[in-house]
Amino acid sequence: MHIFRKIEVALAQAGAQLEDVIRTRMFVTNIDDWEKVGRAHAEFFQKIRPAATLLQVSRLIDPQILVEIEADAILAAPG
Repeated sequence: MHIFRKIEVALAQAGAQLEDVIRTRMFVTNIDDWEKVGRAHAEFFQKIRPAATLLQVSRLIDPQILVEIEADAILAAPG
């Protein structure tokens, strides 16, 4: 959940909220973790249903990092 909370903070700093997220990409180094990551995604976003992709990668920049998550959000134009 730590990653999702960081995403939520970054969204708030940009003037966005979770409801503005339209897509997430989750990169895991072990595809066997797909269910845990997917469950955390569902628990965090709850009724918000962004398009989601989960991919296995051979490694991330730091060997201790097992999951990386990207989120795309669209903000309505002011006014």
